[in-house]
Amino acid sequence: METIERITLAAIKDRTAALREAVLHTPTVPFKTPLIADLMAGDVFLKLECLQYTGTFKARGALSVARQIPQDQCSNGITAASAGNHAIAAAWAARQSGMSAKVVMQNTANPFRIARAEAEGATVILRDPGPDTFAEAERLSRDENRTFIHPFEGVDTTLGTAGVGLEFIQDVSDLDAVIVSVGGGGLISGVAAAIKLVNPKCKVFGIEPAGADSMSRSISAGHPVTLDKVSTIADSLAPPMALPISYALCAAYVDDMVTVTDDQICAGLVVLQQEAKLAVEPAAGAAIAGMLGPLRARLLGKKIGVIVCGANIDATTYQTLLQRGCDHLGALTAS
Repeated sequence: METIERITLAAIKDRTAALREAVLHTPTVPFKTPLIADLMAGDVFLKLECLQYTGTFKARGALSVARQIPQDQCSNGITAASAGNHAIAAAWAARQSGMSAKVVMQNTANPFRIARAEAEGATVILRDPGPDTFAEAERLSRDENRTFIHPFEGVDTTLGTAGVGLEFIQDVSDLDAVIVSVGGGGLISGVAAAIKLVNPKCKVFGIEPAGADSMSRSISAGHPVTLDKVSTIADSLAPPMALPISYALCAAYVDDMVTVTDDQICAGLVVLQQEAKLAVEPAAGAAIAGMLGPLRARLLGKKIGVIVCGANIDATTYQTLLQRGCDHLGALTAS
C-alpha cells in the first residue's frame, strides 16, 4: 500500500533529477505591472507550467508513473481516464516511454483536447462522464493488462508534480506564499510537500472552484469526501472526490483552501491575458482569482508565487470565457 512517508525531500530531489532531461524546467517570471503592484503591494512571481510539454503540469506526474512500470509490462501499454489534460499527458508519457496508449475521455471533453491526445499517438475512447469513464479504463487495465495511470492519486504522481514546487522554491527561495489551483490534488500535493520541506515558513494556499470543492470539504471533514455533483467551467478542476494520498498530503502541508466562483475564474483569465500576455485555461485563471479575491487581504505586501498550471484551451472557448471575464473584472479587482 502506498503511503505518504515516501514523500521525502530526498525522494523529491531524486525524482526531479531523474525526470530533468525529459521535462522542462519551466520559467519563473516576475508579475510586475501597475495593476498588480497596486492590488498586491508586494512582489508576485508566476511559475509558467503552462509552457510544459503537453500544455500542463500533468506531463510530470504521468511520466513519473510511466517510468515505474516494470519492463515486462511495458509491451501491454497504458490506459488513463480523463476530462482532457491527463489523457494528453498520459499519451505523451507513453510515447516518450515507447508504449502504446488507450485513453478514456469523457464524451463532454473539448474536441481540442481529444485531438491533442490523438496527436500524441493515443487511441481515444469516449464514455459518459464519471463512473463510466473510469470503468472503461479499468476494463482496459483488466482485459488488456494495461497499466492504469491515475489522473491525480499516487505517490509517483506526487513525486513527479513535486518538481514544480522544488523548481519554484529554488528559483525564488524566500517566497512568503505559493498559490495553487486544486482539482483532485495531484499538483498541490507535490508542490506543497516540496515547498514545505524546503521552506516551512512559506504558506501554501489551494484554490478550488466553488462548484467543485471536494478538497476543501475533505479537509473540513477530516477525511476524503465525494461530492454528489460538480458544476464549474474549470473542467480540469472538477474531480468529484478527494482520495487518501492527495488528501493526506494536503492536510499535512496546505495552510488553507479557498474557493472562487466561475465569474472570478473568468476574470482571472482576463488578468493573465491583459497583464501577463498569457492565454491560459480556467484552472490557471482560478489561481489568479484566488490571489486577487479571497486571499488578497492576507497577502498584501508579501512575496507571492502563483503556479500557472495549464493552457489547453481552444480559441472559441477562450474568447467566450474572456468576454465573461471582462464583465466581472471590476468586481474581482475592486479595492
